Amino acid sequence: MYQTNPPRPPKEYLPTMYDLPSEDPEEPGLPDEFHDLQPQLLRETFCPPDYPPDQIFVATDLNLYYDVHHPQWYKRPDWFAVLGVSRLYEQRDLRLSYVIWQEGIAPSVVVELLSPGIEKEDLGQTLREVSQPPPKWEVYERILRIPYYIVFDRYTNRLRIFQNIAGRYQELNLIESPIVLPELELSLGLWQGYYQGIERLWLRWYSVAGDWIPTPAELAEQESQQKQLAQQQIEQERQRTEQERQRAEQEHLRAEQERQRAEQLAARLRALGIDPDLP
Repeated sequence: MYQTNPPRPPKEYLPTMYDLPSEDPEEPGLPDEFHDLQPQLLRETFCPPDYPPDQIFVATDLNLYYDVHHPQWYKRPDWFAVLGVSRLYEQRDLRLSYVIWQEGIAPSVVVELLSPGIEKEDLGQTLREVSQPPPKWEVYERILRIPYYIVFDRYTNRLRIFQNIAGRYQELNLIESPIVLPELELSLGLWQGYYQGIERLWLRWYSVAGDWIPTPAELAEQESQQKQLAQQQIEQERQRTEQERQRAEQEHLRAEQERQRAEQLAARLRALGIDPDLP
């Protein structure tokens, strides 16, 4: 590839996302339903506190181009997130792919959902020919140096989290769940519950304090429950006020009846020539 002196920046001479393919027609069909739902849950609960939504890019099954020397090489993570980059390409367009030399920022976290037949590649247990693209593990660990690499096997419900320390992935000891990931200011763990009407063990994001981050649907449900609770409290207060009003009316009625009885007694005494006011 011809280069000038001084060299031009990669943004000027390398292909952009508009030039690179967004999919491989030779790859098999669409992901299964779990590969559709699980990334959605991760997307909906990924809320790093120090980044506004427009400075967080989250992608599912999107081509990630990583090597300026081999512009056609890419990986397609099941889910990844980039912090500190515009949600839109050049702040104006939805992305067709994520091109490192265009964006300038590597992902902060990658999640791979294990599928039969690709476990060894996802876990860095495969070798490659020199002329072939490097496997995922090498790309994530050594080329992009992604801080966190997460692997989840839905068949065994095994979660493995690797942290990039000094350029090498080291597996974290998952004694507690969720586990805090300091660079993201979030926690990650497994959660048993319903999502999209399906109950199973899901992977989801939590706050550093260990509280699960609600999805928009869960947040709406919480708000609905809070509204119902507030309405119940208002109704209970109205009923209490009404009961107090009725009790006050009853006390007033009893007092009036007592007053009338006293007046009637006094009138009878006067009729007998007795002054009721005398001691």
